[in-house]
Amino acid sequence: MTDTWSVAGRTFTSRLIVGTGKYKDFEQNAAAVAASGAEIVTVAVRRVNVSDPTAPMLTDYIDPKKITYLPNTAGCFNADDAIRTLRLAREAGGWDLVKLEVLGEAKTLYPNMRETLEATEVLAKEGFLPMVYCVDDPIAAKQLEDAGAVAVMPLGAPIGSGLGIQNRVTIRLIVEGASVPVLVDAGVGTASDAAVAMELGCDGVLMNTAIAEAKDPIRMARAMKLAVEAGRDAYLSGRMALRKYADPSSPLAGLI
Repeated sequence: MTDTWSVAGRTFTSRLIVGTGKYKDFEQNAAAVAASGAEIVTVAVRRVNVSDPTAPMLTDYIDPKKITYLPNTAGCFNADDAIRTLRLAREAGGWDLVKLEVLGEAKTLYPNMRETLEATEVLAKEGFLPMVYCVDDPIAAKQLEDAGAVAVMPLGAPIGSGLGIQNRVTIRLIVEGASVPVLVDAGVGTASDAAVAMELGCDGVLMNTAIAEAKDPIRMARAMKLAVEAGRDAYLSGRMALRKYADPSSPLAGLI
């Protein structure tokens, strides 16, 4: 059976979401998306041209009729800027499924949860379907869900750090308590990090830098695709129990 997941009534097969920043050009970005098998790409509305036909446009390389665009609020440090950015995105492309991130400060790029919660409430009331970047805190994640988030996206580590998931316990608690999709967003550095996110029961993983800054982005995109699939299979399989001591694979009784 095909293993799909849904957000805001839209169903996808790929559980990998990739970004559209930091690539050397649109051609490389498009090739990486193809290799990753991703069906959703995030687009920084304030940085990527999706509406000016007089300049090179991302839509010329990644077809929005085939790939779902997820406008995001990268670079926004307060709720008002984030809300304004997504209103402009809706006017430009008609998008209502969006990714909200409201950053606290430039050093860590951690989310400002007070501003994030405020923006989530406003956007939900205006008919947006916000997938929301947040701290890896099960209480905050639940508050966002109650405010209208259609998915919660806890960070694994600081954006662009490549440190991998730093707190598996809180990610697992968020997954256990959520009734909307949970996707790890930020901090993935290599394929094993993506697999860990999926083994914890997350519905998906979002990444950008891990692919875009790899020495071979196309090959890394393919590796991430396989890692997400492997991690999901491992989660569904039900891993063996952890033991304090060895347990022989072959019985010790009846030895010759």
